Amino acid sequence: MQSTQHEKNMKKIRSLVPGLVVVALALAFVSTAAAQTQGAAKVVRIKGSARYSTGNNVWVPVKLGSVLKPGTVIQTGLERGAFVDLVLGDGETPVPGGAGGGGAAGGGDSMYYQPNSEQNIVRVTGNSILAIDKLTTMETGADVVTETQLDLRAGKIFGNVKKMSAASKYEVKIPNGVAGIRGTIYQISADGVVQVLVGSVVIAYVGPDGTVVTQVIMGGQQFDARTGQITAIPQYIIKDLIEEAKAARIGPNTPPTTFAVDHTVYYVSPTVGQNGNSGPPPGGDAVVQATH
Repeated sequence: MQSTQHEKNMKKIRSLVPGLVVVALALAFVSTAAAQTQGAAKVVRIKGSARYSTGNNVWVPVKLGSVLKPGTVIQTGLERGAFVDLVLGDGETPVPGGAGGGGAAGGGDSMYYQPNSEQNIVRVTGNSILAIDKLTTMETGADVVTETQLDLRAGKIFGNVKKMSAASKYEVKIPNGVAGIRGTIYQISADGVVQVLVGSVVIAYVGPDGTVVTQVIMGGQQFDARTGQITAIPQYIIKDLIEEAKAARIGPNTPPTTFAVDHTVYYVSPTVGQNGNSGPPPGGDAVVQATH
């Protein structure tokens, strides 16, 4: 009799287990979702003119201290030497002189901002269009996982990526592919030229025959997706990149460091860009899925 009752109790317990698992998973999902926070980019230096839009073809002048959330498109002016420097992921970043968003554009060289050891800086050079697609941070308990997705539609960006956790991602989309970046000082143009000063970048792009090609670019190398050629960066360009890095105050202040090559596999399929407005041309999009 006791044995029969025990078996009945065990059956009840077993019948409850799937439900408990579902509840546990749901709670874990809620906990994870709650721990994930949306970031922003903050303008810490600017030279020349620039504007940004969050949609509906409405454009606003970029100012020192402007906070740009995911979904924002920024366009820099045509002036010689124009640029906008963004700190990614932290809209609370202080700016030179304590400006809170009302600083005038064009201060450029007179501004001083020194990023801390955890901050990533992107310099959007003149005559460029960059969309900020995603900036998230998630506390897993054991680590901090960040995800950065930028869409370079025209022109060129120069930046750095500081130390990230293994599960974190930093991707720059270009009209014909996507570049995955880790622990790197890099320069990328929308036409597919990638130059790596320190670290490594892996780019996946659609080749002339329609197949997806993946290329790893190491520190001191440059790659041109239009020709498929990888070569050493000429010394005069290296000198320019170093000067650019120092001007943006992202280093390098020490000899180049060796980083492990990122073996992420990127699946890329180009699609036609969608923009019926009269704003800046978006260029083609790339649908990207990354597996680690």
